[in-house]
Amino acid sequence: MRAVVMAFPEKRWENYTIPINDEPVVKLTEKRLLMSKRIDEVFTIVRKDKLKTYSLHVSNPVPVSARSKMEALLKALPDEPFFLVEGNMPLVMPFLVNYLIGLFYENEPEALIPVWKDGTAEVTHAVYEPDALTDAIEAALAEGHRSMSKITEFLDYESVSIEELSKRNPKVTLSFFRVKSSLDVRFAEQALKDSVRV
Repeated sequence: MRAVVMAFPEKRWENYTIPINDEPVVKLTEKRLLMSKRIDEVFTIVRKDKLKTYSLHVSNPVPVSARSKMEALLKALPDEPFFLVEGNMPLVMPFLVNYLIGLFYENEPEALIPVWKDGTAEVTHAVYEPDALTDAIEAALAEGHRSMSKITEFLDYESVSIEELSKRNPKVTLSFFRVKSSLDVRFAEQALKDSVRV
């Protein structure tokens, strides 16, 4: 399966080139995805004006001009099912990616999305069927939504409980950690050292 990394900043704090152990966070995210047995290749959605920067760090940058992440994703959607992750999640666990993709192939839903106990869906850590996602994004945009989290309202998706998975392996929760600041960098550096054995 193909993985798509979203490295398309909307907010000022979103920086996908923050270095962790001298490597940009987006490059580490790509490397972790490629450690998964079920991921064949990784494509990274970037702002068109940042293509030069990202082409130094990721193997397949996809330059897009758009006003939001949702629009960018819509313009760069692959034509087959794919795993989506945000480019600031360098602790994405290969075993979790394998598990989610396996479940997706088994049940063939429109989307398979991990969900926290409070109902928060991790939409940028999920498996999608592209036609269904296209319809969901277009419907969300037509209703004036800009946040990626709104796509769940327009998808017939299957959810996976993050807490249930973490009971079996506590490292599951690290997959959803986002690097936003230098404090996060320190945590990620230590967690990466600890997770080498995973």
